[in-house]
Amino acid sequence: MANELSVAVLGPGGVGGLLAALLSRTGHRVICLSGEKTAETLRSDGIRVSSARFGDFTARVEADTELREPVDACLVTVKHTALDAALARVPAPVLSDGLVVPFLNGVEHPAALRARYRSDRVAPAVIRVESTRVAPGVVEHASPFTEIDLTGTEVPRARLDALAGAFAAAGPATHVLEDETAALWAKMSFLAPFALLTTRYGLPLGDVRTRHRDELTALVEETAAVSRACGGPADPAQALARYDAFPPSAKSSMQRDAEAGRPLELDAIGGALLRAAERHGIPAPVTARVVDEVHPFA
Repeated sequence: MANELSVAVLGPGGVGGLLAALLSRTGHRVICLSGEKTAETLRSDGIRVSSARFGDFTARVEADTELREPVDACLVTVKHTALDAALARVPAPVLSDGLVVPFLNGVEHPAALRARYRSDRVAPAVIRVESTRVAPGVVEHASPFTEIDLTGTEVPRARLDALAGAFAAAGPATHVLEDETAALWAKMSFLAPFALLTTRYGLPLGDVRTRHRDELTALVEETAAVSRACGGPADPAQALARYDAFPPSAKSSMQRDAEAGRPLELDAIGGALLRAAERHGIPAPVTARVVDEVHPFA
């Protein structure tokens, strides 16, 4: 990779739109991949970002309905529920040697992407941010932080370092992590209890951690046990402390999807957690019950 990268962004929503705008602002070539209507808007208006952290600005980007030439990296920032259809916009022969960088919830997607693209070019990433697409090409970034963990067991380290350098120069604090499993399960361990309980009860985190403390604690402990069995981190006390430090008004993206009547990533989060528990013989009765109770919303 050269200093200036060519980057495709599959799904320029809250996360993808923010990253596309930040990378474009720092001089990289960015091609957003979406439906034709959104692509037209992005071509004419660019991406407008409102952010206390990065400022208010408009970034010019290219836009198309599918990838038509090789790029250094393709950021996959769609929801799991739209993943299969969205990947049709990125033909493997066209992407060629480019990295596939999924910013997806859950732990099962790297294997599916490696079956479709070059396994030594799939570089899973984790992002910690609150960023929302309020209209096509309009992004509101609310969190004071934007942190990226980039990993990829088989990817050459130089490729990861080059992309991480581009992210860091654009704004997000970025780290390359050696242990892909640990990185993905660290996010899963925090996300699953948060997403499942805020969605189950339709309450922000502050109410969940006080009114449903016992369930939260049980979910955290079950998730930690599964994470440990899969080779990930497991510290229930630390997880609970992180929930307690979060703003009480915080909502999970799954809860926001439920409120808006959008499809839920229930299978990618709760389903994947239960499948991992079953593989390792880990009891997860509270998780199973809560997933079952969320099903009607999905």
